[in-house]
Parts: sequence; structure tokens; C-alpha cells
Amino acid sequence: MNVESFQSYCLAKVGVTEEFPFGDETMVYKVMGKVFALASLDTTPFRFNLKCDPELALQLREEYDAVLPGYHMNKKHWNTVLADGSIKDQILRQWIDHSYDLVTASLPKNKRPL
Repeated sequence: MNVESFQSYCLAKVGVTEEFPFGDETMVYKVMGKVFALASLDTTPFRFNLKCDPELALQLREEYDAVLPGYHMNKKHWNTVLADGSIKDQILRQWIDHSYDLVTASLPKNKRPL
């Protein structure tokens, strides 16, 4: 997965906005104002942070070398994923979906995207 495909996939989700609150090097994706993904534009390989269920986060870190505790994030709830080609794009999209779903589920029902 490259930067462009990550960006397109995130922005295709209902209620998602892209912002740059930390400068031009970090894309932040929010659903209804809540962060579900961040991506670094100045690293090689491309890397991004995703929210994750705490138990699953630990499991993914054990299973994949390219999954690390969330950089500059609460490491219990966030993973940093290195898009180095070792994990199939289909799996990466599932993890993005998981992050999005966790955040939307935490929103009040009247704030959830349709």
C-alpha cells in the first residue's frame, strides 16, 4: 500500500475528513471529528497509525514484524504499521476498517455516519 492508496481508501469512508494539524508531514483522518488514522509523509517505508482493540494490537505485533506499538500514541490502543510490502493490501484495508469501526462505535448514535 502506498500513500495514495491509503489516502483514497480512508477518504472513501463515510464522514471522513483529512487534516494536517501537526504540519505538512502528517495526514490525520477523522470520522465525525475523531481520529482513526494518521500517516507520515516523510518516512520510508510509508507508515501509518491505526486504532486497534488492545488484545488484537498485541497479537498483530507478535505476528507481524511490520506492526509496532503506536508511535507518539497510546500504545495500548494504537499500532504503527510499516507499509513495506510484507503485509498484503487486503489485510491493511481490513485494519483500516477495524480502526474506523472502533471510532464510529464510540460515537453517540446520533453522531454516527449513516
